[in-house]
Amino acid sequence: MVKYIIKRLLLLIPVLLGVATIVFLIMRVFLTDPSQTILGKSASDEQRLEWRQKQGLEEPLHKQYFIFLQDFVKGNLGKSYATNASVVTEIFSRFPATIELAISGIVLALIFGVSLGIISAIKRNSIFDSLGMTIALVGVSVPIFWLGVLFIIVFSNSFIPSVGRIDVLLKPTNITGFYLLDSLLCGKLDSFFDALKHLILPSCALAMYSMAVIARMTRSSMLETLSQDYVRTARAKGLPEKKVIFFHALRNALIPIVTVVGLQFGSLLAGAVLTESIFSWPGIGKYTVECIQNSDIPVVQGMVLILATIFVFVNLAVDIIYAFLDPRIKFSKRGC
Repeated sequence: MVKYIIKRLLLLIPVLLGVATIVFLIMRVFLTDPSQTILGKSASDEQRLEWRQKQGLEEPLHKQYFIFLQDFVKGNLGKSYATNASVVTEIFSRFPATIELAISGIVLALIFGVSLGIISAIKRNSIFDSLGMTIALVGVSVPIFWLGVLFIIVFSNSFIPSVGRIDVLLKPTNITGFYLLDSLLCGKLDSFFDALKHLILPSCALAMYSMAVIARMTRSSMLETLSQDYVRTARAKGLPEKKVIFFHALRNALIPIVTVVGLQFGSLLAGAVLTESIFSWPGIGKYTVECIQNSDIPVVQGMVLILATIFVFVNLAVDIIYAFLDPRIKFSKRGC
């Protein structure tokens, strides 16, 4: 397993190199001249040229690329054009908000998706199965932005907040950046419940698609597992149905489910762009949209590279979890 993990970590290098190359070329080819956005329309050509020279944008493309790679290897993602602050600082100051939203979304997706999938598999071809798969179909089909707007319209006059992350007057002391955790650490239960209320709508909108995918995968995997000989043997021994379902069938059906959950969690981090923009959630998704509109190239580059790194490590974590779920995979990887 140690050799396998080291091997996967080494594969991180060409993956990130490829991502860095692609995002560098896209930023230089497709985005408008950032000097027009940063300096405004009133700036003269001389001022724009001076600014571009200062930022190194007048250098040949290959030289810009090698400077970018050198800085990336050193962990330096540059400075924001808009604020002149470190890109790493700008991103990670907003990252806790996105992680808090993504974790809430994946927890909701797991609870409802796995439950829906198990019920549909156990009650195959019943009204419960049809209803569950209809809900999953709707979840896959409905766009997040449409669902988010619908939530805001329906709940705008209710006690559930539809925008923002917390009431300004109840904002807790910034310890970890996670408002739920910071509220508990500060002993402010009113801040905790207010932050929790603000999480309801965006996390539900974000979780809908993942819930549907997890539900369909759980149903498919459970149906395959329930038809296996060892499940029939367990039932023939007179074991309680709950034990057969949860200790024999579900555990063996978890491997494809874990794969989907891992990929969906990475997608929630990257796909929070629409959700955060709709609900004015101050995370990296909303910030990325603002930076793209302002042609803030270093921030957009840094964001893509960080998200790519997260995806790789999430996939690695999923593979390691496999070994604990199925010993056969563990021995297979030891042999690699």
